[in-house]
Amino acid sequence: MEKYKMPSVPLEERVQDLLSRMNLKEKVGQLNQRMYGWEAYVRHEEGFTLTEAFKQEVAFGGGMGALYGLFRSDPWSGVNYENGITAAESAEAANMVQRYVMENTRLGIPVLLSEECPHGHQALDGTLLPVNLAVGSTWNPALMQQAYANVAAEIRSRGAHIGLVSALDILQDPRWGRSEECFSEDPHLAARFTEAAVRGMQGDGPDGLAGPDKVAVVLKHLCAQGAAQGGRNAGPAAIGQRELREIHLPAARAGMAAGAAGFMAAYNEIDGIPCHANKGLLTGILREEWKFEGIVMADGCAIDRLLTLTGSHESAAALALSSGVDLSLWDKSFSTLEAAVQQGLVSEALINQAVSRVLMLKFRLGLFDRPYTEKLRAISVVGRPEFKQINLQVARESAVLLKNEGNLLPLGEAGALRRIAVIGPNADRLYNQLGDYTSVQRKGTGTTVLQGIRMCAPEGVEVVHAWGCGIRDTSTAGLDEAVEAAKGADVAVLVLGGSSARQFGGDFDSNGAAIVSEGSASEMDCGEGVDLAELTLGGIQRQLTEAIAATGTPVVAVIIQGRPHSLSGIEDISDAVLCAWYPGMEGGRAIGEILFGKVNPSGKLPVSLPRSAAQLPVYYNQKDPGRPRVYVDMPSAALYPFGYGLSYTAFEYGEVDLSRSEVTTAELEEGSRITATVRVKNVGDRNGAETVQLYIRARESGITRRLAELKAFRKIEIPPGEQRTVSFSLGREELAIWNREMRFAVEPCRVAILIGGSSQESNSAELTITDDKHNDI
Repeated sequence: MEKYKMPSVPLEERVQDLLSRMNLKEKVGQLNQRMYGWEAYVRHEEGFTLTEAFKQEVAFGGGMGALYGLFRSDPWSGVNYENGITAAESAEAANMVQRYVMENTRLGIPVLLSEECPHGHQALDGTLLPVNLAVGSTWNPALMQQAYANVAAEIRSRGAHIGLVSALDILQDPRWGRSEECFSEDPHLAARFTEAAVRGMQGDGPDGLAGPDKVAVVLKHLCAQGAAQGGRNAGPAAIGQRELREIHLPAARAGMAAGAAGFMAAYNEIDGIPCHANKGLLTGILREEWKFEGIVMADGCAIDRLLTLTGSHESAAALALSSGVDLSLWDKSFSTLEAAVQQGLVSEALINQAVSRVLMLKFRLGLFDRPYTEKLRAISVVGRPEFKQINLQVARESAVLLKNEGNLLPLGEAGALRRIAVIGPNADRLYNQLGDYTSVQRKGTGTTVLQGIRMCAPEGVEVVHAWGCGIRDTSTAGLDEAVEAAKGADVAVLVLGGSSARQFGGDFDSNGAAIVSEGSASEMDCGEGVDLAELTLGGIQRQLTEAIAATGTPVVAVIIQGRPHSLSGIEDISDAVLCAWYPGMEGGRAIGEILFGKVNPSGKLPVSLPRSAAQLPVYYNQKDPGRPRVYVDMPSAALYPFGYGLSYTAFEYGEVDLSRSEVTTAELEEGSRITATVRVKNVGDRNGAETVQLYIRARESGITRRLAELKAFRKIEIPPGEQRTVSFSLGREELAIWNREMRFAVEPCRVAILIGGSSQESNSAELTITDDKHNDI
């Protein structure tokens, strides 16, 4: 038996044995992922058959490196319950694909099945989580690790192996349509959730990636897409090395440290170099500096975009490969790698290197030893009740209470409250609360806000509904009905915001991005390809709010959104405001529970909410200018700051106590740590969860520092009248900087240690970092 087929042989030896048996055509085949998975099969009444296009693709490369999106469902793919693959049928389809590849190629190398899961598996019957902006609002990575583990279990049970996970983009410009895919504007918070995603999906058990409920994680996007100029998708990121390392790389490094199997390169350029051609990033930092050994995947059609640099597909392929890309996605260029070698544009040694990484992942996943999936496994895994319960808890913790004048919320008991009017474009549209990259849903799944309110309202309370207006539509046809509904109600719940819901028959780019142009009838105002210049709510939503507020009925605004919209003109005339982002399938029930006090809101903003797009940037961790720099025509501060979020109770913070007030650079470099402690008391009358946040504000360190930098946080439950002592440990990782020589080192400086409930509300203590034990800085 060939050595690569022997399970007892070390993986490295199996890889090298297999590589030695491959010809150049077969090697190139392993680096290509050219096909849309939904074009690999046809569904019939009696089952599935493979398409000729799929068989030709296998023949082209003497095998196939990976197949993208076999189970993907959405308007772009055109896959629905009539023509797609349900959870119960997944193993049959996956095994059919795998069997054909292994039995109709010379070496029988299995194919990787890669699946999209930016917020759950984008497949028929797949569980969809709240989007990343909502996840970031939970400030609860432990909860999310459980949620991501459930996602991985679903994907692997269906026969797929790779989860493409959005995690690395830092939201610095909310005009960007992909804002919803970002965990935060802060690198520390994003890094903690990136770790949670990797550990949840890949695990750390004895079986590793070969476990029956684990998948390999490919983190995207590397990097700095969230800093695109003008908020335009794939635009240049005008940043330097220090900004890159301080803001945009920490999440990637955390993901790698947690064991991520791969990274996906980003579409944007950094200082004139596209990420897919950025050898300094993909090889210099990722492989040489960080010692990463996994795969780097291209984003969809991205290598072909390098033709503007190279002039030919062969040269584009050679440039991407030599820069550090291993596996293509839908491009033509990588299919020409054999010709590129023959033309002397790239060496076969570089191809061998990339092929070794792809093969190693296949061996780590156990595909050579157990290539097929148990036929009935998905039936027992997908949609488990405990998965739904975790999803609901994420939705509960992701909602952020921004305003609550006169303690209008939670809404009163029956008797005090007789009639509620639920009004607005997002009140009863499930797809509007699911986000982009969303699969077709079975009828009856999920809960809208209207349904959630009706479920949670006390017995005897009447709930009436009026549409009011659209997301972007400027028609006023629904205004009168909405006003009449509000007039007869004790409270009006206005469910406003945006939508990333795609429509069948819509226009899409070659990589699946939505095409929504000015004047389009589409209601999408967010999602990939849907960038905005203005951040005010679309259509006549402000006019609707003004009309409802003018009735004198108290107004609760629930904002369903995929980006930080400007709520000026909405929040000031609303009595209460709840930011729910896109809260997912269970979002309606979670919102209902919060509005009626069954759940105490605990979400905190993972991004700053702007007053206007004209203010941008408003992210909290901007560089400290040393003096106030203000606008004349509006406040410079964000409408609501990073880390902010109200509760139905109140928390009081004590003084910050440091284990020592002075430490040397040498001590920190050698492992010494400072402990910062604070007492937090629940001074209200309800049990509540508070996220205690620690920031530093440093000065006199040789470079310009930030106004504040989040370094630690902890979410804790505190019963009414009780207090908890919370301690944080700070060391080199938290206190070192990229100094003037671009070395990560501890520098002498003065550091304010700030602990509180948001980036703008904290108590502080002073820490001095000196050169030695005797001299001040």
